[in-house]
Amino acid sequence: MESTESMESAESAASSLRAARLATFTYFALNGFLMGMWIVHIPGIEHRAGTGHALFGWLLLLLGAGAFAAMQVAGPLTDRFGARVVVPLGAALCSATLILPGLATNAWTLGAALLVLGVGNGCLDVSMNAHAVQVERGYGRPVMSAFHATYSLGGVLASLVGARTLGWGWSPAATLTAAAALGLAVTAAASRALLGRPATAPGPDAPAAKPRYRTPRRIWALAALALMIMLCEGVANDWSVLHLRNVLDAPAATAALAFGAFATAMTTGRLLADRVAARVGPVAILRYGASAAALGMTAAALSPWIPLALLGWTVFGAGLSGCVPQLFSAAGHTDQSTAGANVSRVAGLGYLGMLAGPAVIGPLTRLVPLNFTFFLPVAFCVIAACAAGILRPPAPEPRPGKAVAPVGVQRSDGAP
Repeated sequence: MESTESMESAESAASSLRAARLATFTYFALNGFLMGMWIVHIPGIEHRAGTGHALFGWLLLLLGAGAFAAMQVAGPLTDRFGARVVVPLGAALCSATLILPGLATNAWTLGAALLVLGVGNGCLDVSMNAHAVQVERGYGRPVMSAFHATYSLGGVLASLVGARTLGWGWSPAATLTAAAALGLAVTAAASRALLGRPATAPGPDAPAAKPRYRTPRRIWALAALALMIMLCEGVANDWSVLHLRNVLDAPAATAALAFGAFATAMTTGRLLADRVAARVGPVAILRYGASAAALGMTAAALSPWIPLALLGWTVFGAGLSGCVPQLFSAAGHTDQSTAGANVSRVAGLGYLGMLAGPAVIGPLTRLVPLNFTFFLPVAFCVIAACAAGILRPPAPEPRPGKAVAPVGVQRSDGAP
């Protein structure tokens, strides 16, 4: 009888974990879709608000500022109340605030809209990554990279939907309102499958006298690497097309393939990275992935031929694809009770790196040609490859009377 009940309990737990994984895929795809819908409608929103390119660029900083600030708050809240509470709230906020940029009529209202949209995006980003770590811990093997790939697929879906609605003549406000309504519906449907707060995490009734949380040095090291790697991604997002167009004189249609090659390689790599990480470990993923990215970027920067440059951008995307998920995963698994706060530090600095890419490369082009500025991300990739050992899990603190087993997904060597 006890054996039957035990089997039923195990089957129920496995079923809940599968449902939670599906819900996590859903929220990652939703986040990519919502932000992709915003990006697709940038030209129309900019025209309605009456801002020039220069002013619009400054307003985008408000989007990043809102996201960064929200990440630092959402992480500890996720630890305290659980992802089941914070993820749906973040998704609902991100969905609802998506409407606002489409309604903006001047720079002031657009700036305010981007600030609150950034807050919603930051809350959802950190909380869903913290929940992804919780799901990964339940599976005992790497599953993080596939979640990040789903985010990219959500962006692809947004580009297709946006292109269709723009072809129908829909206004940005109408399209973003429909997308927001869809987002709210998806949020409500997927929320029930999320996992509850881990038993070891501090609850809402935790003693107020608990010592203030101090971020470990290892987390700041992971955050610094995330900043470097995501700056490299930002460079590809904003400068790959201009590289082929301005440096190699490629036709506009051909130049667009540079970002397409990078994005396709990035998404494909993330779909495959979990299986590779399970075999070779996260250290190898970061070390060899960052090394490959450095080689790809070097080839793209120095190539006088368009095909070789496209190949370089492809290798660059493939190399980077598995790096950031490993950093997020390592941060979340460092301490289960503060997973949300740790992920918020890594995600927050990484997000700043993504925004800093175009801001750093632009001024450098006044000193050196555009393709030579790409050796800055090359240097960051080399640093990441050399520092890959940081992904080895820290030695667990001994506890009286009980041995602590290492987390299964934090493989540090090449053994299968």
